[in-house]
Amino acid sequence: MYDIFLQQEDTIIAIATAQGVGAISVIRVSGSRAIEITNRFFTSKDLNKETTHTLHFGLLKYKGEVIDEVVISLFKNPYSYTGEDVVEISCHGSQFIQQQILEAYFSEGARMALPGEFTQRAFFNGKMDLAQAEAVADLIASNSKAAQQTALKQLRGGFSSDLKLLRDELITFAALIELELDFSEEDVEFADREKFQLLIQEIKAAANKLLQSFKLGNVIKNGVSVAIIGKPNAGKSTLLNALLNEERAIVSDIAGTTRDSIEETLNINGILFRLIDTAGIREHSTDSIENLGIERSKQNAEKASIILHIIDLTDEDDTILNWLKIYTEKTITVYNKADIRSVQKDNDIVRNQTFISAKNKEGMEDLKSLMFQKAVGETINTENTIVTNARHAAALEKISNSLNDIEQGMDNNITGDFLAIDIRHCLHYLGEITGQIEVDRDILGTIFGKFCIGK
Repeated sequence: MYDIFLQQEDTIIAIATAQGVGAISVIRVSGSRAIEITNRFFTSKDLNKETTHTLHFGLLKYKGEVIDEVVISLFKNPYSYTGEDVVEISCHGSQFIQQQILEAYFSEGARMALPGEFTQRAFFNGKMDLAQAEAVADLIASNSKAAQQTALKQLRGGFSSDLKLLRDELITFAALIELELDFSEEDVEFADREKFQLLIQEIKAAANKLLQSFKLGNVIKNGVSVAIIGKPNAGKSTLLNALLNEERAIVSDIAGTTRDSIEETLNINGILFRLIDTAGIREHSTDSIENLGIERSKQNAEKASIILHIIDLTDEDDTILNWLKIYTEKTITVYNKADIRSVQKDNDIVRNQTFISAKNKEGMEDLKSLMFQKAVGETINTENTIVTNARHAAALEKISNSLNDIEQGMDNNITGDFLAIDIRHCLHYLGEITGQIEVDRDILGTIFGKFCIGK
């Protein structure tokens, strides 16, 4: 199991850039001996005498031989990413050179960093809280503008600031309740119950707003799965090609050309949509391979967030397939070949349907707008705090439940000692998100274990 409770006095090293050959590679070193060890190989200057946040060009030598010409970036504690002395070595991207540098540092007692260990040290040294640390991983993994902007806001402490305000106000009242317990024999009341009730309602509204944002946050972080469903030759593969603006899927007049699912991604207004072109669905096929494809198409429809149901307007039997009716809420009906057959097109978006000509690439923008609206709504405001992490959403759910317990207890006029217990529960769940309380080892191990080595 990934153990994040290693000796923090160790000096760690790892390649921070992507694996493979490149023009430049960056190797990161952090720990109490980072500068000392670097001075043994970088003889151009004494880095102990240099100021923090400076760059130094020179030769890196090991066992009397030059390894490479490098640039040393120097960050002295506590003014570094980890809060420790940090050295970043920019060398040429040869894998041989990178390995030589690692071996040199290993020979002086440095060890290879574990995944996420640099960020783990930043968390333990108070450079960021747990929610910000998780935002680092989200930023590295971001593959759209919305995901990038949301992760950046959380990394800068937007989510943490919102939680801190709620937590600080609750702590103030908790302290007054606890004070009352010390004077229980004198029957005094320090905490204004009416103001406290209003505060609980305010915190509850804020927590529920954050919790409700998770649906959007999940879309931003993980994208939207879209299954393209329809009868054979309805134009599913042609539509996939038209949306992507490239010939990704094979198009043929022969029914059943697509036997297996094809998956591609499409960026619409900063949101990634994972398009799945599926095998055509028809009844009573005698082809066993085609039947397997049909079954997989139905499975994709079940799992997808959005279904694009393609109907060929020139087909006499263009009724909705019976099994698809159970997915009405997530289905967009797309009438294809509208260039051939005249149709009524008013209020298409309102009715979750649109008319296109996949072959002529007509109606694609209307369809994209409808897909975006179905997944997100009108617009995304990344200036607002958006919850993207399932762990945070689970904690917010517990916060909301504990606030309900507090409200119910106050309505029933429970004594201060029981009220204090409910408040402590709520404070615990608030602190669990940012790491302001002692977080379980397994939780921390899971969080930092997902990071890449070098971060």
